[in-house]
Amino acid sequence: MVAGNGLLFPVLGFASCIAFIYMSVGDLRFHFQQPKYGFVERNGTQFFLDGKAFYVNGWNSYWLMDQAVEDFSRPRVRAMLQAGEKMGLSVCRTWGFNDGAYNALQISPGRFDERVFKALDWVIAEARQHGIRLIFSLVNNLQQFGGKTQYVKWALDEGIGLSSSNDSFFFDPSIRQHFKTYLKKVLTRKNSITGIEYRNDPTIFAWELINEPRCTSDASGDTLQDWIEEMAGFVKSIDKNHLLTVGLEGFYGPTSPGKLSANPGEWASAVGTDFIRNNKISSIDFASVHVYPDHWIMDQELEDQLRFVYKWVNSHIDDGDRELGKPVLFAEFGLSNKNKNFKPSHRDTFYRSVYDIIYKSARKHRSGAGAFPWQFMVGGMEEYNDDNGIIPWERPSMYTLITEQSCRLAALQHGQDRSKGSSEEVC
Repeated sequence: MVAGNGLLFPVLGFASCIAFIYMSVGDLRFHFQQPKYGFVERNGTQFFLDGKAFYVNGWNSYWLMDQAVEDFSRPRVRAMLQAGEKMGLSVCRTWGFNDGAYNALQISPGRFDERVFKALDWVIAEARQHGIRLIFSLVNNLQQFGGKTQYVKWALDEGIGLSSSNDSFFFDPSIRQHFKTYLKKVLTRKNSITGIEYRNDPTIFAWELINEPRCTSDASGDTLQDWIEEMAGFVKSIDKNHLLTVGLEGFYGPTSPGKLSANPGEWASAVGTDFIRNNKISSIDFASVHVYPDHWIMDQELEDQLRFVYKWVNSHIDDGDRELGKPVLFAEFGLSNKNKNFKPSHRDTFYRSVYDIIYKSARKHRSGAGAFPWQFMVGGMEEYNDDNGIIPWERPSMYTLITEQSCRLAALQHGQDRSKGSSEEVC
């Protein structure tokens, strides 16, 4: 027994040493295998990643955080991100807010649900696993998921609101402060899974101040302009890593009289937005535009809609090149299935028209940097659908169209070396 113990301790010591070396090497191997994941940057009218131009084939799934909260629905998020990866898509635009609604992230001003925050943490970590970057919109102009309506209600309930108008979201100092509290909380959130603060995580492509802002009570655009300047400056004071956009639909306003004819109607110049003026702010890194001809101009035939799309998209690319010196992302585009005589093939034609313009712009190193269909879903999500939603893989022609765009843009980005990026297996 004495001899056995004498041999045991050296053996244990040797084994411990081997185990330590293995764990150290294993840890090094883990870090070495991690792909370089830098921040997407902007230089003039181009996005850049690792020193190369970066073109975006993206999509909208606004529901990622919402569906990640519950165990039964979380697999839908993973399935969507996996599908995006398989199609070579690189960026998903989604909601980074839920104010006062079911499964709210922000329960009341400055009060947050940790359970929902952990769901958002998981979305970011899961997106990283699939090579997908995220654009987070930070509040809604519309009432869905709370939006500016909820902020106004909170202020009135507290007895500090100046007005019951939803537009007081933009001009009421107390509401502005509530929104800043929310912004700081999100930007400085430390991910419970990765340990990385959101403001330091390159998985996030960009922040979007607000989805589709309109301030109809001030057609001059001054109120919204002042709000954008203040909030953009506040975001940049906290987060200097990420790109920032407004979230505009793209309507031209009073300071661009020569552009008003490109709007879908006279009404569009009176909703309080002013595309060129709003995006000239130095703290705004790129412009966003939406494309909904059938929602904006009723009862048009497909050919008329496509003519509008060509003029609308190219007009904003010209703005990016000549007026703004910034990239332009077409952050939402869609075609309603409620259109007269609608056929699924109409969507194929519509998507292709947008994709072709983006590709031609990218090929010429112009400002058109990418496009995002509204919206993609997986099966079993009928309650989240609208008249523009699709499950891409249910229609082979649509699936092919989307993946071909990924491959075309990847070829521009990497030349003939398609071994990089999410398009490797797609193309």
